[in-house]
Amino acid sequence: MEYDYEWFKKGVYDLTKIDLNAYKEKQMKRRIDTLIGKYEVKGYDGFLALIKKDREALDSFVTYLTINVSEFFRNMDQWNLMDKEMVPELMGKFGKNLKIWSAACSTGDEPYTIVMMLSKHMPLNQINVYATDLDAVVLAKAKAAIYDKKEIANTPDEFKKKYFTETEDGRMKVSSEITSRVTFKQADLLRDPYPKDCHLIVCRNVLIYFTEEAKDEIFRKYYANLVPGGILFIGSTEQIVNYKDIGFVRKNSFYYEKPKG
Repeated sequence: MEYDYEWFKKGVYDLTKIDLNAYKEKQMKRRIDTLIGKYEVKGYDGFLALIKKDREALDSFVTYLTINVSEFFRNMDQWNLMDKEMVPELMGKFGKNLKIWSAACSTGDEPYTIVMMLSKHMPLNQINVYATDLDAVVLAKAKAAIYDKKEIANTPDEFKKKYFTETEDGRMKVSSEITSRVTFKQADLLRDPYPKDCHLIVCRNVLIYFTEEAKDEIFRKYYANLVPGGILFIGSTEQIVNYKDIGFVRKNSFYYEKPKG
């Protein structure tokens, strides 16, 4: 069985360039075993054969693999802190032309949240958010910008009224005023180049599924690609244990700064 899984990981990498070695093995095996049961195939070799020939099964696998749980203004107290402290601080250092990256952006809830929150501080036409994710399926949903009402439940009423319209099927569509400020691209945190000289990097509730070695590599890359004085915003389920070793200054539980000088 262990040999089968090692062989499966190599096959997945050859097919998708996704490195399963970077994910916590116990959790990942559990997720893959669930899919094997769903598709009623025999073991890892049967599932690999399926995703090689069935595009829908492959897309389902990648989407399931990347564990997409997202919503607008998730953990509102953390966004309030960004609104009241972090954004004014960044604008005081760098002005309104901020380079912002939403890493592992999932279905777009997070980058659109960033734009709405920033709209309180600057005109929309001055806001630009670069957003990336490994999964092409969730990026397609992000670009469509249509969400169930429960996904926008935490959104402040002022934004709901201003930036959402209800569709015929009772869902909510984000206005083009907001969507036009986000550029989406498919990218893998483990192997693709990072955008350089970022003022703010937002990556929340994603790296908990990675091994300690992979997390360390990614956090160090974030540090390298922030400008001095730039800020990394992580999720409520995460922490950077060795942040001092990397070079970060911890501003509070979820915000880390790359110090100047």
